Amino acid sequence: MRLYLINPSNPLVCLTHVSDSRWNRYRVWKPLGLLALAALTPPEWQITVFDENVRVPEYAALPSPDLVGITAFTSQANRAYEIADGFRSRGVRVVMGGIHATMCADEAAARVDAIVTGEAEPIWGEVLHDARRGALRARYDGVHANMDSIPPARHDLLNGDYAFGSIQTTRGCPLNCSFCSVTSFNGYKYRQRPIADVVREFATIREKHVLIVDDNLIGTNRDHLARTKELFRALIAADLRKRWIAQVTINMADDDDLLRLAARAGCAGVFIGFESPTPAGLREVGKKFNLLNGRDFAASVRRIQRHRILVAGSFIMGLDTDQPGIGRQIAAAAMRYRVDLLNTLFLTPLPGTRLWDERALAGRMPPGTFPEDWKYYTLTFPVAGYRNFCDQELAREMEICDSAFYSLPRIAQRMWRSIWQRRNPLISLMGNMSYRRNLSFGRRACREFLESRVPTPALLPS
Repeated sequence: MRLYLINPSNPLVCLTHVSDSRWNRYRVWKPLGLLALAALTPPEWQITVFDENVRVPEYAALPSPDLVGITAFTSQANRAYEIADGFRSRGVRVVMGGIHATMCADEAAARVDAIVTGEAEPIWGEVLHDARRGALRARYDGVHANMDSIPPARHDLLNGDYAFGSIQTTRGCPLNCSFCSVTSFNGYKYRQRPIADVVREFATIREKHVLIVDDNLIGTNRDHLARTKELFRALIAADLRKRWIAQVTINMADDDDLLRLAARAGCAGVFIGFESPTPAGLREVGKKFNLLNGRDFAASVRRIQRHRILVAGSFIMGLDTDQPGIGRQIAAAAMRYRVDLLNTLFLTPLPGTRLWDERALAGRMPPGTFPEDWKYYTLTFPVAGYRNFCDQELAREMEICDSAFYSLPRIAQRMWRSIWQRRNPLISLMGNMSYRRNLSFGRRACREFLESRVPTPALLPS
């Protein structure tokens, strides 16, 4: 039995296409969910994993599979349906899972033979069993997986095209920010894999650099932090000589012992969601966690960086509380905090988020034709309809923000600081140049998007 597992591309996002720029090898990650399902697939299945973010194969020229499995974020949905159409026209059965199939189940089910909602690991064996019998059901509903039973992902199935390997150690998030669907998909409960399992899987990853894909590696309370320290101690003892990056919350800066252990365990950088430079913005998106204890963000960033750990900061633009000048305000905040990288995104209502539900209830959903317009839901297009900006005005704010932070003099300044403080200057350089390299492409794609649709005016404060 032949099984193809496919991670679709989005043709509007060039930063994941390795062939477009050598810098993109540092910003594309292996589709870990597919590699985890491959590990649960019985040996009678011959598995091939295709990641279209690296290259798009000519599927018609390949041996015909017995089953195709496709995963997709919302921005990949159009391409996922296109791939499914191609295989189904040849009589090949297609099953689709991932967050978009979960949140838009009826839409996805109309375009494939079967969908898997939720976490697929508990139900994957049943899907394959039914496929072998020619008796696929239209829908399989996964449940939250027992973290003790997740085997090491099949990292051996994808090699050579990635600067970073990837691994997951936890699932779930208690914060439930309005723009994020993690809580809807993985639940509020913070679930942790056994530390010994994580260390064993780490050892199977060939790449020297690793992305820990957890939505929040360290958690938010004392028990979470204690478990994270135990993980770091185990990685130190294993002496795997890996360098890794991870998503964390700003409270990482509050525990010097945690930072010391993270650095010794191989932490090269962390990605932190600052979300907004204003308290009103943080309250709007539900990120009140960042407001606790009157935090000084610049001081917190410096405490992390003193351990030679890079800090990438993320902000969201287009909140109801944002005013003209938000582009310069975000860039100024990022430079004041002295983050090493800045990732600014447009506020985007994704299916499954509280933001989507709130906008739908208030009659504020943006005009669009779905599923065709899902390709624009990359967080890099102003799709939402904004209170204080027309689409063109907000796009201009984004250009101002990116140009200010990623000017060559600013990049050179950050490189000098990284070298002087011995904070992974090579990784910092790769990240900064990759972002800068893709600014012109992003602006061109955004202009084409704006020209292709009826302008959405500012809603203006009520």
